[in-house]
Amino acid sequence: MLEIKKITKVYKMGEVLVNALRGVSFHIDKGQFVAIMGPSGSGKSTLMHIIGCLDHPSEGSFIMDGEDISKVNDNKLAEIRNKKIGFVFQQFNLLNRVNILNNVEVPLIYAGVNSKKRKNLVKQVLENVGLSNRLKHRPNEISGGEKQRAAIARALVNNPLIILADEPTGNLDTKNGEEIMKIFHKLHQEGHTIIVVTHELEIAKYAQRIIHLRDGLIENDEVIENVF
Repeated sequence: MLEIKKITKVYKMGEVLVNALRGVSFHIDKGQFVAIMGPSGSGKSTLMHIIGCLDHPSEGSFIMDGEDISKVNDNKLAEIRNKKIGFVFQQFNLLNRVNILNNVEVPLIYAGVNSKKRKNLVKQVLENVGLSNRLKHRPNEISGGEKQRAAIARALVNNPLIILADEPTGNLDTKNGEEIMKIFHKLHQEGHTIIVVTHELEIAKYAQRIIHLRDGLIENDEVIENVF
């Protein structure tokens, strides 16, 4: 479903060339739960941006659902992001001026879904993440754990091909972090394809496979025994 082939990414910092990725290759099958790990500067954020269709690789190809994403223009990238990828960020990225229902329906508005269908879909996904009693609350009226649940609901509402989570527990305490990862585990059991970028091994252990990056290369790619 997703295949990275000899991806490189080079940034120019003044007169200096920085090789963020140095020929990374792997594939992810439909329904897999994969964690991408690595220290600061390993290339994991760059790789996340490419998988999330937020950036182009310098060289190599990125195949998603049979299409070579590395060849498309920025407008097509934006369309793919909206239709095929559900994002969950460390900072939640919720709109504080509107309520949770309105936050979660944003991807559906961009997709042109009518109001009645939007509301029904939003209510379904909020119930799925345990937030059916928070529809009318604004982000500043709910806890950090509830904000991340809302962000997961927003990621799910378009029924994306991939859920891509960047340090999803980074702003949460241990208890709320565990609850969020249990939601991802449940979504994986329901058949969703999930990619989590993290520097925490305890978070990565919720996945069934861990890809370790170092200095822009894959250091290790391991299938793990999931105990959850």
